[in-house]
Amino acid sequence: MRLDKYLKMSRIIKRRTIAKGISDLGFVLINGKEGKPSSNVKIGDILTLTLGERKLTIEVLETTFTTKKEDAKESYRILKEETDF
Repeated sequence: MRLDKYLKMSRIIKRRTIAKGISDLGFVLINGKEGKPSSNVKIGDILTLTLGERKLTIEVLETTFTTKKEDAKESYRILKEETDF
């Protein structure tokens, strides 16, 4: 699944265009390497997102193309969350 699509589907980021934008700017790492919007995300990948003063590290648990709002949090697990790093 595309990185920008995954970020939107999992509701980590609300809009796909914003997910594409932060990926283009290099604020998303996939397994320690810079992720582009079209990068492939698979189960077990570790994503590190820098969102303003917040740094979020998550593990991908599920990559479905559609999900309900209530079930979106089940598609990833937060490993580490830092603020003001």
